[in-house]
Amino acid sequence: MRIVPATATILDELDRQDMARRIEICGRLCYKSEDKITAESAEPFIRKVVSHGHNSVMEMAALTVRVRCETEAIIDQFLAALPKYLQIDRPEKKEKTLLISGTVRAFREMYQSWANVKLIKGVTAYLAARHPLFFFDLGGKRGFLNQTGVEVEKLSLAEVDALPADLLARHRHLAVRFITNRAVTHELVRHRPCSFLQESQRYCRYSQDKFGNEITFIKPMFFKEGSEEYRLWQQAMLETEKIYLKLLETVTPQAARTVLPNSCKTEIIVYANLLEWRHIFRLRTTRAAEPSMREVMNPLLEQMQERFPGLFDGIQGE
Repeated sequence: MRIVPATATILDELDRQDMARRIEICGRLCYKSEDKITAESAEPFIRKVVSHGHNSVMEMAALTVRVRCETEAIIDQFLAALPKYLQIDRPEKKEKTLLISGTVRAFREMYQSWANVKLIKGVTAYLAARHPLFFFDLGGKRGFLNQTGVEVEKLSLAEVDALPADLLARHRHLAVRFITNRAVTHELVRHRPCSFLQESQRYCRYSQDKFGNEITFIKPMFFKEGSEEYRLWQQAMLETEKIYLKLLETVTPQAARTVLPNSCKTEIIVYANLLEWRHIFRLRTTRAAEPSMREVMNPLLEQMQERFPGLFDGIQGE
């Protein structure tokens, strides 16, 4: 049995990865198969994810495009389609230009639902040319055709970071990796709109060598180490570990996991735009929030306030 503290880490290194590698790194968290990452593993991993319909994995990379249209009718047709899970802004109303951000999944499903909309056809053709791996199954025999009257440009991360504060909050996405207990993640996944990938007790077999042949638990903040309460908690975790490992001798991990408690360590990646992070902090850093949640959220808020001055003003962690 291992006991570790809860932590939250902003995944800056993901922003420096190409989109395929980023999706693979996040996706492998679910199975704790990061050891299988190689220089050539991203493409087959993504093709397998797409073919199995594991769409949530494709939410772990977001992009922003600027779309200039020749006519208002092109914009009107697009907006009438009510595309889901995208952030759409019109920075200059006098100009026929849209700023559109979304995850790879959002852009894929936009095309799947509205393939006859001119602006959507133009955006998809542009993205498929730049990132064919993400659209390999959607083009059909004809492929994707460029559209006259629709000019598409992908913004770099530096260009997104240079947007005015109101647009930055809506179009800048950030991933955070939490190492925490299951009680905290049960609350985190209630937030909308966010993307989540979490370590799976259904597939992870903690009797394997890569897990140290043991279960890892999060140190409880409720009990002082050395106290009678802490001793009782530790005794309960040891007994749980013993029963879980015994069950694995005859049943699958998804069956054995039914005895595991909320104190189990889990890892989860939460990916959202800064506007949603602001909402999360407003709810999860106050005195009314669950103490184990505040334990990770208050230090994370301080990091966000340093990184994006002004965007998180008025939120005081307690």
